[in-house]
Order: sequence, then C-alpha cells, then structure tokens
Amino acid sequence: MKIPFWKMHGAGNDFVLVDDRKLTFPAADHSWLAAIGARRTGVGCEGIILIQPSDKAHFTMRFFNPDGSEVDMCGNGARCIARLAHELGVAPDHMAFETGAGRIEAEMIGDRVRLAMTAPKDWRLDQVLDLNGVKRPYGFVNSGVPHVVMPVQDLDGEDVAKTGAAIRYHKDFAPKGTNANFISVTGPSSLRIRTYERGVEEETLACGTGMVAAALIAGRMGSVKPPVKVTCASGDVIEVNYVLTADGAEKVTMLGPAAHVFSGMLDYP
Repeated sequence: MKIPFWKMHGAGNDFVLVDDRKLTFPAADHSWLAAIGARRTGVGCEGIILIQPSDKAHFTMRFFNPDGSEVDMCGNGARCIARLAHELGVAPDHMAFETGAGRIEAEMIGDRVRLAMTAPKDWRLDQVLDLNGVKRPYGFVNSGVPHVVMPVQDLDGEDVAKTGAAIRYHKDFAPKGTNANFISVTGPSSLRIRTYERGVEEETLACGTGMVAAALIAGRMGSVKPPVKVTCASGDVIEVNYVLTADGAEKVTMLGPAAHVFSGMLDYP
C-alpha cells in the first residue's frame, strides 16, 4: 500500500502527517510506526499525525509518538496539521478539530497558526520533587498532556536528558509519566525553555504544549505577564496568551510557525 505523507515542523518539532480521511492508515501497527519515526532508517520524526473524519468539527487529529504510543495532544503538531488541512481544502481559515484532549480551534495567519487551546487542568503549584535526594521545586499542569515545569538557575548547563528522564519516570507521576520542562525567565513577559518529551524519550527542539505549560506556570507564579514570548531550543519563539483566574487560567492561545519540509510516499508491506 502506497501512503502519501508530508514532513512538517513547528519550531523544530518535526512530524510525519497523513491524510487519513478514508481510515486506511495502519495505525495499530506500532512497530511500523516506530520504523517511520526512526532517524537513521526511517523518515525520522517526533510524531506521526493523522487527519481523520469528524462529525463534530472539520476533522479529527490523532497523534502517535515515535514509539507508536498514542497521546491526546501536541501543540506544535496541531499547528502543522491545521496548516495542512487548510491547504488540502479540508478546513477553512478559521477551523475546529477534535483531539483526545478536546476540541481545538485554529486560525491561519500567513504561515503561522494561532490555536485556542483546551482548558488547562490538574494544576499543582509550589511543589517539591525529590530527585535522588535533591529537592527541586516545580509546578505541574495538563495543557493537553501532562507537564512538569521546573525553574532553573543555569538553563544551558542543565542535564535535560538525565534530569528529564528522572522526572518523566518519577513515581509521583506514575503510571503514565509526564513531560519535563526546564525554564529560565528572561523578562517581564518572556522566558526560555528546554524540554524532555515523554514518548520521544529525549530532549526535543520544541514542545508546543510544554511552552504553553511553562507560560501558564510562570504566570501563576507571578514571574511573567501575558502574552508571554517563549523561546525554545530551536531558537523559535512561540507567543502564549491567557487570562489568569482565581484557580487557573482561561482563553489560552498559542501562536507560532508551521513549516513544510518535504513530501513523499510511505510503503506499507
């Protein structure tokens, strides 16, 4: 079976995207998904995203990690799938699509996309995590998927791979684990971030829901005021806007790039 695909990236977070409105993509074959995601022997990506039908919105977005596991949402991926759906005629400039995290609305602004995110939930503020006897302060929020946000003194010197893995598999976030974000506030409405992604199991150049989580936690801590410009490891800047409430935040949006890399054909045996 020949399957057309598009390779896209959002702020350096790269994906393989497929128009699966006929529901023929072999999503249950996790070993094949992992083969697609492999950097040296496959297309290479940090996620595989499908456009599928919806009777409640313009389409449904399904997202698979490179190991074949499915997760509810990916912010950078959502921007890419919105742009592709618009270019394929699946959705207009202003669109809505379903995700495992809920309904997402998107707006095309040139080659950038603004997403209206689902309501953040499962807040944990002013927490302390024991990492092999070292106490590390953190905040936690589910911004579509779960995220730990940890302020650090030396962002460039942080061992994101080691500390990120320790947080991702920590018993406090069992059984599904969490993503781990390390942030440094750089101004009254700006911060830098590095992210260890669950499912990718390494540091990535960007994570959209992680950047949203970082801006939200930093806002609740009083460290920044929206709109917050978040610079990720790729050097790209995402703008996160929101309105703080007594117990959380609402009207959360994310504005950032969605770029084409190349297109091709997958061969399913």
